[in-house]
Amino acid sequence: MPSEPRPLRELPAPGDARARIIGIALMCCALFCFAILDTTAKWLTGHLPTLQVVWARYASHFFIGFLFVNPWTVKGLFETRRPWLQLGRSALLFLSTAINFIALNYLQLDETTAIMFTTPFFIALFAGPILGEWIGWRRWIAILIGFAGALVVIRPGAGALHPTAFLSLAGACCYALYNISTRALAPYDSTQTTITYSALVGVLVASIPLPWVWQTPTEPLVIGGMVTVGLFGLIGHTFLIVAHRYAPAGVLAPFIYFQIVWVSATSFAVFGHLPHFWTVIGALIVIASGLYLLYREKKMKAEASLEAQTDK
Repeated sequence: MPSEPRPLRELPAPGDARARIIGIALMCCALFCFAILDTTAKWLTGHLPTLQVVWARYASHFFIGFLFVNPWTVKGLFETRRPWLQLGRSALLFLSTAINFIALNYLQLDETTAIMFTTPFFIALFAGPILGEWIGWRRWIAILIGFAGALVVIRPGAGALHPTAFLSLAGACCYALYNISTRALAPYDSTQTTITYSALVGVLVASIPLPWVWQTPTEPLVIGGMVTVGLFGLIGHTFLIVAHRYAPAGVLAPFIYFQIVWVSATSFAVFGHLPHFWTVIGALIVIASGLYLLYREKKMKAEASLEAQTDK
């Protein structure tokens, strides 16, 4: 049997609170990029077929990235120590993106975002048995509080959701498994290799149906939007991958709730949708849960430092 590949690097120790805070900050930056990506994608689906928007997201991601990261600038760019995990991770990201873009045709941004807020539940469910990263009861409470804030924003029962809401839920599951596989892959492949595979697999798969749906864009804004979805996908997933080098998946998962803040801002900027009263209340709950998590991380750091000094 072939030997198990050895990691290229060691991840920070589970108790390294400083590394976790860095990971959390990177995760929040990634979510801002994803809010711009989703807002642009929703706008584009009103001008182009959804599958063409999916293709644009990966094609522009790949070609922009390839200008700076290619086999000439990064030796062994396509060499991966976990090929099946790398391909599986990229496929999960593609599925999540395609499902989300389809849902955006029928659901509003805040609805799709709120459904994606189930991602931490899937991550918490799978991260333990797959990664051995079990979370404590305090983080479970923080996840539940953050999800409660999302429910305040959506107010289920106030209006019937389109059936594609269930499709969006499947996308959240794919996205959770994508996050977990990103963490599992982090010690083995470089950020450049992982980002390149994400875009390459996506553009290859999305190119299959492209001849049957292609509509040549003529408006400069539409062409710019096709570039924007890939650019912010590239930047966002770079942040995401690096974040998983610093912090476990279970620690980063609750911070997905911050995306409701970014989505509210970008939705207003593009579509002129002002947040409702309940959106503001829900966002405040989400922020409060995130601040509590930061407090917990700092407290753990202080306790770890005190314990280290005591042991000397």
